[in-house]
Amino acid sequence: MKFEYVTQQILQKMKEELHDYKFKKRPLVSQKVATAREHGDLKENAEYHAAREELSLLETRIKQLEDRIARARIINEEDIPGDAVYILTTVVLKDLDFNEMIEYKLVSVAEANISENKISVASPVGKALIGKKKGEKVVVQVPAGKLNYEIIDIKRS
Repeated sequence: MKFEYVTQQILQKMKEELHDYKFKKRPLVSQKVATAREHGDLKENAEYHAAREELSLLETRIKQLEDRIARARIINEEDIPGDAVYILTTVVLKDLDFNEMIEYKLVSVAEANISENKISVASPVGKALIGKKKGEKVVVQVPAGKLNYEIIDIKRS
């Protein structure tokens, strides 16, 4: 089983989302299926097929959330060392190709949001940075080519 490291807040959000799907949305969609079934011939009943598809997608999302919650391991920022790049650290990088500074916070897959400069530890850049120390140069292979960075600073967020 592959663990997914998350903060307590993200785990709580996942649990709330799961509860909402199971006890609010599932009964509503199940009722849609039942109502559409009552309209007669199921072969040509588009409303029935749409409701079944919606229910199928909902059940898939419920299973995904249950799996992620089962694999979740809580991490606390206080427990993360500041001597190297780890999950929940913020890393300041110098892009050696464009001579620009970039700052990323490494987070779990569930928390990743590039618009907030939060990248997943499972992303190519995240994987390449894990365990590296201040001053090290890192080459990251991404679909668009190679990225060349130097780690300027590492901060515990």
